Amino acid sequence: QVHLVESGGELVQAGGSLRLSCAAFGRSFSTYDMGWFRQVSGKERAIVARINWNGRATVYADSVKGRFTISRASAKNTLYLQMNSLQPEDTAVYYCNTDPPSYSIWGQGTQVTVSS
Repeated sequence: QVHLVESGGELVQAGGSLRLSCAAFGRSFSTYDMGWFRQVSGKERAIVARINWNGRATVYADSVKGRFTISRASAKNTLYLQMNSLQPEDTAVYYCNTDPPSYSIWGQGTQVTVSS
């Protein structure tokens, strides 16, 4: 069964760093564009970073540009999000998925909480 498992979220102080991981199971995603998304309680899920299938092109939301870095290890079927200079407004549940997202494979997400 195809599914995605996000990990790495935790409570961190403002200015700190985290590295999120997304492991894919059941199918290779090496030929898919992928993205990291986040959802704040009461708001819609939004994409924050995307990476093309071969890892050579990335795009970031303005709110995270210069602070977040998306990368992938296709041999491991794993996606990463390095988050630096974290701010309280980055607090959210973070998800990975294909870009555009496949609604049948959303994982549980990983909670990132940034304290001021």
